[in-house]
Amino acid sequence: MNATPTPVPGHADHREALVEIIGLNKHFGDLHVLKDINLSVHRQEVVVVLGPSGSGKSTLCRTINRLESIDSGIIRIDGQELPQEGKDLARLRADVGMVFQSFNLFANKTILDNVTLGPIKVRGTPRAEAEEQARQLLRRVGVETQAAKFPAQLSGGQQQRVAIARALAMRPKVMLFDEPTSALDPEMVKEVLDVMTELAAEGMTMIIVTHEMGFARQAADRVVFMADGAIVEQAPPDQFFTSPRTDRSKDFLSKLITH
Repeated sequence: MNATPTPVPGHADHREALVEIIGLNKHFGDLHVLKDINLSVHRQEVVVVLGPSGSGKSTLCRTINRLESIDSGIIRIDGQELPQEGKDLARLRADVGMVFQSFNLFANKTILDNVTLGPIKVRGTPRAEAEEQARQLLRRVGVETQAAKFPAQLSGGQQQRVAIARALAMRPKVMLFDEPTSALDPEMVKEVLDVMTELAAEGMTMIIVTHEMGFARQAADRVVFMADGAIVEQAPPDQFFTSPRTDRSKDFLSKLITH
């Protein structure tokens, strides 16, 4: 076997878990939003989290790098448990890239500065090196000509691709996507999903909360279906979409508009 196997879409590398979630619970007041979540994501695996609104998908995504605190449970990234706070948390969080529903770019900084800020401030990368890397990443996501502009001068799809480049600039071990296309006009969705599909094919470990079922079918190694704060079903996409095992999954799929 080659030391670095070529990733094949649809075939995850299951040799070791990169993200481990054990017995995770989270409340918002009296509302139990995450209920005993257990989930392992392996290197080079693409996991798509599906479920109805309010099922806890985005909250789960945000707990993985402690943007949301947890009440109980363990989260490990590459074998290291995430601390609640402090420098160790900042260091581990730098290994987890996050792309949000709203692009969260700094409005008063150029596109190039948005992408270089993290590597310079957090990783200590020299500016010249950070800028060279940023230009390569902007080229990779198809917005290299926009480097000197400000976010407001770009379309939503372009801003989201910049947000992906910004996350990649930190050289993360895993990428989290929290409904990255839900704020976009329909014609801009494809350009963002295309970038994500390329990342999947290149072997990036990804956890993706999305309503894009076509993308889930094409790019996911595994679908995790959530409802009412719990994981109800996990399966490869072909199996989940054609032969869901639970009534909750069947009900969810039956309500989707198929084109």
